[in-house]
Amino acid sequence: MSYETCYTGDDLADCLNGNLIKALEREEELILDINTLFVLIGACLVFFMQIGFAFLEVGSVQMKNQKNILIKNVFDASLGAIAWYVIGYGIAYGYDDYVVDGTGNGFIGTNGYFLAGDSFRGDGESESQLGYKWANWLYQWAFAATCATIVSGAVMERISFSCYLIYAVCLTGFIYPVMVHMTWSEGGWMSAFREDHLLSKCGVVDFAGSGVVHMTGGVAALVGASMVGPRTGRFGPNGEVRSLPQLSWVYQTIGTLALWFGWYGFNGMSSLYIIGNGYATAKVMINSTISGAMAGICSTMLARVLEGYVDPAAANNGILSGFVAITGPSGVVQPEGAIVIGCIAGIIYQLASKLLLKLRIDDVVNAAPVHLFCGAWGMLATGLFAEESNYGRAYYPERQGVCCGVFYGCEGNQLAAQVVFILVNMAWTSVTCFVMFTVARFTVGLRVSKDIEEIGMDSSKHGGMVDYVLEAKGADGSMSGGSADFQTREEGDSVLPKV
Repeated sequence: MSYETCYTGDDLADCLNGNLIKALEREEELILDINTLFVLIGACLVFFMQIGFAFLEVGSVQMKNQKNILIKNVFDASLGAIAWYVIGYGIAYGYDDYVVDGTGNGFIGTNGYFLAGDSFRGDGESESQLGYKWANWLYQWAFAATCATIVSGAVMERISFSCYLIYAVCLTGFIYPVMVHMTWSEGGWMSAFREDHLLSKCGVVDFAGSGVVHMTGGVAALVGASMVGPRTGRFGPNGEVRSLPQLSWVYQTIGTLALWFGWYGFNGMSSLYIIGNGYATAKVMINSTISGAMAGICSTMLARVLEGYVDPAAANNGILSGFVAITGPSGVVQPEGAIVIGCIAGIIYQLASKLLLKLRIDDVVNAAPVHLFCGAWGMLATGLFAEESNYGRAYYPERQGVCCGVFYGCEGNQLAAQVVFILVNMAWTSVTCFVMFTVARFTVGLRVSKDIEEIGMDSSKHGGMVDYVLEAKGADGSMSGGSADFQTREEGDSVLPKV
């Protein structure tokens, strides 16, 4: 359907009116086009989170490894895009007979690979219908890239680049997509997006990915950090924790705020449509804001009690823990529930971070405490705090009297489904990641040599280290002040910054 080009003059009103009539005649396609734009904007916001991860991670590394982590952040998106195109989307959202009669596999889709087939190129659908499907592909790819990036922050500064390539492809191309299919596709055996054969009569509620995205990435991060081992010098001979230099608290804080901004696309646009859904979308964004803010406050207060000072890491990671925890229940809880969920997430982050140090697990950016532990809490919180009308608005109103949270009068069906998901996710992700890292250990190797780790991967792998400070590190490990001096150290130069 074509429109007339309207010009100023006596016929302008008639021309505009005629075009409006034509637009109303294609109302359904217009709604699809608006929703498609909504999803595309959401994809851009979620992808913007990669900038946040890059700032956060480069701010957390030692100066000698900044190029290495930046190239890995770029490759998370690049490798993830190709893996998602070739195999990931088809596994995650391809058709599965389980959606019809409950007898299919419920684990893996059978079409949608290579953006091919009727799902993306069918002749029987309008361009608006196909456009919406293509937009959803892009949105879901951005989620897959996020899952991979979670892991890179936990194992940086010592993992080999070849091992990184293996886990990035396996995670975005297989491990994560299977988790998506089981939980979010119509054919998944745990999915709530079906009419019958529902797990615990409800299916799993994970509105935007506390479990599917964050728990999966967090479990992979924990397995990876445990198997790769700590950075040299992180722990003393008796298990005492030693601090290692970090590049910049400025970068870490900028990264946190960038992730906060991107989370409005991650959570707020996970409904995948906006027409007739403005109230629910706004509520999701507000719940996310409240939870993240409250988690940052509670985490910082607890750290002040435990450590005796106000720690910027407690504030930054506390905020992220709150957003992770609310990601799953954001569509079904009330703001007062978001406050409780966020504060508990901030406390869980602090305790989980200290637990990992007790176990001598070196998770550089605390990916597992933020994404695994707080993601699991978010999944449990859904079964406790899901409010009836919110559940009905986000999922199916005919189930809201059965599938609301325990604190809102339901009998625990939803909570039971959430517990099953947590156990399945931990089992699936930990076993597959253990196999993956074991194969890497005996083929390409898990970590770089001690010599390479000591001089830094920028000098040994990426053409030289970039210096941002003028003064050399003192013998006591402290950094003296100095003006910025941008230099590139070539391989073979001194390990210390030039003076």
